[in-house]
Amino acid sequence: MAIVPITIHQPRQLAIGAGTVATVGSWAGDVGTTLVIATPITAAFVERLQLSGRIRIFDAIPGEPDIATLDAALSAARAEKPDLVVGLGGGSVMDVAKLVAALWDSQQTLTEVAGPNRVTGRTTRLAQVATTAGTGSEAGIRSLITYPAKGSKIAVESPHLIADLAVLDPELTYSVPPAVTAATGVDAMAHCVEAFTNRRAHPMIDGFARMGIQLVGRYLARAVNDGSDTEAREGMMLASYYGGICLGPVNTAAGHAIAYPLGTLLHLPHGLANAIVFPHVLSFNQPAVPGKTAEIAQALGFGSDLNQQRLREAAYGYCTNLGIEMALSSHGAQRSDISRFAADAHAIRRLMDNNPIDMSLDDVVAIYEAAF
Repeated sequence: MAIVPITIHQPRQLAIGAGTVATVGSWAGDVGTTLVIATPITAAFVERLQLSGRIRIFDAIPGEPDIATLDAALSAARAEKPDLVVGLGGGSVMDVAKLVAALWDSQQTLTEVAGPNRVTGRTTRLAQVATTAGTGSEAGIRSLITYPAKGSKIAVESPHLIADLAVLDPELTYSVPPAVTAATGVDAMAHCVEAFTNRRAHPMIDGFARMGIQLVGRYLARAVNDGSDTEAREGMMLASYYGGICLGPVNTAAGHAIAYPLGTLLHLPHGLANAIVFPHVLSFNQPAVPGKTAEIAQALGFGSDLNQQRLREAAYGYCTNLGIEMALSSHGAQRSDISRFAADAHAIRRLMDNNPIDMSLDDVVAIYEAAF
């Protein structure tokens, strides 16, 4: 089979390591006004950026940012007219920061830029400072915003959303609680796994995916058990970054499609939603990609020569050992919700069509039932 041409975008500059958050100020230089997009928790790190000039903070970012969140952030930016936008947080924060940097001084609306390659440009510098190890949003060109009226996500994809500087400082993740560390870590792994086993898989992206999966296997349990384990935290930030690179040219598949309604309708955090469906999708796809699935199982310590049932049990046990509550029913889901979840997930063709096996609506229902 011919290898499909791809284009990979990465931040212009990447700083990795303990203490690198302090380099943002020297990189930025003399800045008139900086708008920092954050949450009330991550806003506490602003001083560590060591920025000069006027600093304004917009910290009203929820776990699943929606159109109203973006509109409020854009209004704040238009009032401040920033020379620099800094995303200081997890994926939700960084996704909003991308769109604020690109759109605050533009005539384009969110609807006009939805989809691939519709952003016309960006004049404002953008720095992304990750405070979790999960989405890999700091690496990529994609932003997701929830559309509450439709219970779905709007995806914007453009090279104009790439960061000028990305910072992976493990010290900023020390305070992330074990449950969040576990769920976001599985999300990072899911990005790598779904790109690796994808219909659009590419040898170069396979390399990033393999490195990411191996790092998760080596470091996630350590990061959950000891939040101040710098080596483990740094390893997970790198795994998350690699996952973010995988998203650009290849993207995710059925796992993320099935996770999305759990975020938009049930309001579960994105990482947790991905963790809950991960074992079921991994085993479902095994017959189509047996060799790659065996590599994943080996890297995560599941063992070898596993059939579908034993693979699902091993992946489920892996997640529960990290402290993740894997039953949908424990998170407020009702059996009567499953048909709506399944209809919404099955309709996300931009991801479902990437899956190595076609999934029928009944297959999606069965996965939710198994996860219930």
